[in-house]
Parts: sequence; structure tokens; C-alpha cells
Amino acid sequence: MVSGVVMGQTPAAPTGPVGPAAEVQRSYAAVKANILKSADRMPTTDYPFKPTPDVRTYARVVNHVTEAQLRTCGAVNHLTAADIAKVPAETAEKAVIVEALNASFAECDKAFASVTDANLTDTFEVFNTKRSRIGIMWGTVAHDNEQYATLALYLRLKGLAPPSSEK
Repeated sequence: MVSGVVMGQTPAAPTGPVGPAAEVQRSYAAVKANILKSADRMPTTDYPFKPTPDVRTYARVVNHVTEAQLRTCGAVNHLTAADIAKVPAETAEKAVIVEALNASFAECDKAFASVTDANLTDTFEVFNTKRSRIGIMWGTVAHDNEQYATLALYLRLKGLAPPSSEK
């Protein structure tokens, strides 16, 4: 049988509210912090970095987070495609890319704040299909975690510790 205990460590109990809405909000807050710190930590000169010619640049990964969040959280916030901010080019200055990332997190902050245990099954049109609020929210968290893993790897390849490794 597998337990949640690794090497004698008991997972910390969550603090604050409990329930499905609180769980997704806590997970979003954690990945948001890691992504924003990662965006800040990579030096401006390394935003064009990509480990091999066939993969995305660091800037493109950050922009991808921005794009996805604007679309998913924008749908929950009832924005139309015309209302969604445009993502800067991956060749834009770091400050412009980070500003757009912050704007996408502001959009998601509103969407995640709107989640309650009572409205989890509300549906929204996103990516040309109907999805539940909780499906969109957990999908956003999962996608952000996948992209954070890429950002963390790029940071390590540049000799920088990713935020989740901080003590």
C-alpha cells in the first residue's frame, strides 16, 4: 500500500478553507508564485534561450502560459475573443513579456476567485467546446504546472535554481 508519507515526512495539512473550490485555489496560488518567480529569475539576456533548436525559447514558454491563461480564464470571466489581450512576440523585451504574464494572472485571479463549491459544474465555451468551471480551473493548474516544469528545467540549464527548490 502506498501512503502520502515519504521518508518519514507527513504532508502538511492545508490551512484555511477546505473543499473543492479551496483546493483548486490553493494549487493555483502555488503554481502562480512559481511561474512569476521563474519569469523574474531568468535574466533578460536569456529569454531567447532554448536548449536545442527544436524546442521553444524561454520567452515562448512564458508567452504560452499567458496565452492559455487568457483563453481559459477569459472564458470563465465571460470575455469574448476580441476582449482578450494579445500576447507579445517572443522577441519582445522581458519587461513586456512579464507584463503580459502578470495581466494573464490578473485575469485568472478573477476567475479563480469566482470558484465556489456551489458553482463547480457551471459550463463555459472554451476551445470550441463546453467545459465545467472546475474542469477549466484544474486544467489551468495542470497546464501551468507542466509549463512551470519546463521553465524550471531551463533555469537549471542556465545554472539557476527554480523557485520550488528554495528552502
